[in-house]
Amino acid sequence: MTGEQLRALFLKYFEDKGHLVMPSSSLIPQNDPTLLLNTAGMVQFKPYFLGEETPVSKRLASCQKCFRTTDIECVGDTSHCTFFEMLGNFSIGDYFKAGAIDYGWEFVTEHLKLDREKLWITVFENDDEAIELWRAKGVAAERIVRLGERDNFWGPPGEAGPCGPCSEIHYDYGIDSGCGRQDCNPGCSCGRFVEIWNLVFIQFNQAKSGSRQLLKRPSIDTGMGLERITAVVQGKKTIFETDLLKPLVAEASRIAGTAYGTDEETDRSTRVIAEHGRGISFLIADGVMPGSDGRGYVLRRLIRRAALYGRRLGLKEPFLSNIAGLTIKLMGKNYPELKEKQHLILNVIQAEEARFNETLSVGLELLDGFIEKALSDNRILNGKDVFKLYDTYGFPLELTREISQRKGLEVDNSGFEAAMAEQKERAKASHRFNAGKIVQESCLDLPGTCFVGYQNPARSTSISRIILDGNLAGYIAEGQSGGLVLEHTPFYAEKGGQVGDTGFIRSDYAEFEVTDTVAGPADSIIHYGKLNRGSLKTGEAVTAEIDQCRRKDIARNHTATHLLHISLRHILGTHAQQRGSLVNPERLRFDFSHLKPLSAEELASVEEMVNAHIRSDLSVWAETLPVRQAIESGAIAIFDEKYGQEVRVLRVGNPPVSAELCGGTHVSATGEIGLFRITGEFSVGAGLRRIEAVTGRAAESLCRWQAQIITQACGLLDCPPDDLGEKIGWLISENTTLNKNLENLKRQAALQQAQSLLEQVENIGAARVIISHMQDCSLELLRDTADYLKGKLGSGIVILSSVVQDKPVFVAAVTGDLVKQGYHAGNIIREVTRTAGGGGGGKPEMATGGGKQKELLKAALATARKVIGQE
Repeated sequence: MTGEQLRALFLKYFEDKGHLVMPSSSLIPQNDPTLLLNTAGMVQFKPYFLGEETPVSKRLASCQKCFRTTDIECVGDTSHCTFFEMLGNFSIGDYFKAGAIDYGWEFVTEHLKLDREKLWITVFENDDEAIELWRAKGVAAERIVRLGERDNFWGPPGEAGPCGPCSEIHYDYGIDSGCGRQDCNPGCSCGRFVEIWNLVFIQFNQAKSGSRQLLKRPSIDTGMGLERITAVVQGKKTIFETDLLKPLVAEASRIAGTAYGTDEETDRSTRVIAEHGRGISFLIADGVMPGSDGRGYVLRRLIRRAALYGRRLGLKEPFLSNIAGLTIKLMGKNYPELKEKQHLILNVIQAEEARFNETLSVGLELLDGFIEKALSDNRILNGKDVFKLYDTYGFPLELTREISQRKGLEVDNSGFEAAMAEQKERAKASHRFNAGKIVQESCLDLPGTCFVGYQNPARSTSISRIILDGNLAGYIAEGQSGGLVLEHTPFYAEKGGQVGDTGFIRSDYAEFEVTDTVAGPADSIIHYGKLNRGSLKTGEAVTAEIDQCRRKDIARNHTATHLLHISLRHILGTHAQQRGSLVNPERLRFDFSHLKPLSAEELASVEEMVNAHIRSDLSVWAETLPVRQAIESGAIAIFDEKYGQEVRVLRVGNPPVSAELCGGTHVSATGEIGLFRITGEFSVGAGLRRIEAVTGRAAESLCRWQAQIITQACGLLDCPPDDLGEKIGWLISENTTLNKNLENLKRQAALQQAQSLLEQVENIGAARVIISHMQDCSLELLRDTADYLKGKLGSGIVILSSVVQDKPVFVAAVTGDLVKQGYHAGNIIREVTRTAGGGGGGKPEMATGGGKQKELLKAALATARKVIGQE
């Protein structure tokens, strides 16, 4: 039975038992901040288990893509994986222990036809009920083992969630496969027994604190790793011998020109390449892009780990896309997202692997040196050295640690963390916010603020708190700067890339000018600014009013980012996901995942599509929904954001052309944006692009400015706008021709001058020397002239100078025979340029440099004579 047949058999079995077969969810958990990646089949069903939502069926089954990162350094042995497929059946308040055990035993014995005598059962230590149910199935008492919480209590996926005791079915490979002890059982880690199915009896909900509460409806969550059960069914000792992974192992061996099964170190490297090549394909297909933290860091770490193990097999060119290509071919039928994203998957892998290869050789040489030093010293790899590998050469800390441990060394983690902290502090220092806005939030007792600014630009309210110099105060006087917390406010606090509102807070006798609004602790909103007149005290009634003109400019830019996002996804592909944004009154900035610069045609198409949506004057409307319902309705969520149980969905058009989870302020119809113009597109990191654009009044100003430039250019060139491009092209061509002619004339003049210089050779010490100043020569022409003179001399030294852009430049050239006698062009030029207030250097035969003061030219050339005479 193949792995694919086994997967189909499992799902068909449970479908026949009244289960609704559900498709696998993404590896990126939706609205689950406790999880980095999807680690179990039940993750997508958590709201059902917790009673937060009504299940589509009380009986469910799935084959779920899963990804676990806890044992990455172990991948390469014969059992560990990062990516795997989890077969599972689930009961949401329907059948419980008896039903789960009935189904489990029937499937493995009657459908997979596993030998009953080779099946062992483990149960939670005090679960007598489960033991009786297994005994009723005919399992001998000596093959039922009680184990403690560490082995047979299934915790929640992540920090919190449904959990409960479990019972596991284990397969016995025989006494010769393990420790050999007669009392060996599944509680032993010798390898004789392999767990094939875990039946979890969901009874509790565990909080982050670790406390557990009984669920109203006990449920069932089971998990059977497809790779592991396939190995058992196919009679293989390892998952890498099954038809699920063996083709990938074979491909890795083919690429490396090695034979699998002949050398353990070679086999380990081969398994790493095969497993990681498969895993990274699925990560990218589900929207993960290489990055420096979170899921992106996991992807980058796996690509670089596989590349390093490939280097151990002698692979110096990128190769992982071959493994990915085969993964797509083998698994694309069951996971169509692999075929849909094939181009993206291969491009991302090729780009990231090539980027790492640029520094891999140098990094490995450095690491070898650090290891050699540690082996002869205290057997601890210096933390600063490890950080240098991480920061400069792209070596993930875990990868360096893994290599070091295999050499019997430890890593100075505290030194690494200290170096990392220093770098972060330097970064913070270069991007420090206004010190007046830094509030010791944890020390302030601030009440929540009710935001009413979606509908109201002004609101009568009262002052809840006054903040002066980071401390609470009861009173603020004229001329003082500080922060006000209001009971209600129309001011939007900076969040989600949108800047905070500005405006005024007034009473009958006072005026506080708000220059920024930020989110404070406990849902408070802090209005920063200065009291222009009067005084205010806590509890005083005031009127808060935003700068409406500024807010409308911000709203135009914010809605435009949504239109930009959906246009990028339409034109480039759905991999173009938002990675950051800035929305202020003047412009918008949008960061998104994409591998290469956008072409002029792509940029034009994006701009055209956004403006088409603007001209359509689509309605912009918001609604509040449960987060799961919002995402299932098609709303785009920023996966690294943490959302509450209810979210605000911002839709554009009806039916919507765009739907995103967003708490910002927007126009009421796209026509209010007026015009959208892209002003720039560039890289802000590997696989990360940025578009900057303007809308509304700023776009109009840009168009006017550009029109003025065109009008001025047409006037200067005496041509109509339609002929401007052709006229400029002709002028550029003419200018290029003239410059070439001028350069040729200069070269002819330099050659003539060089001929005369051959008659002015000086003898300084044992060397024949030419020292001269040449008029109107570029550094390149000066170098060519020096090289020409050096050839004519046969044996000698040439020192030439000129003035370029009002600064002196110098060239020194030395023939090979004099280099052997100790003359060095780099040393000569260094002293010459120093005299002219500059610097330079180079090789013994040829060196260049420049100065800052042209009036010191003669003195610099005199220095040349002095230096040559001393050598």
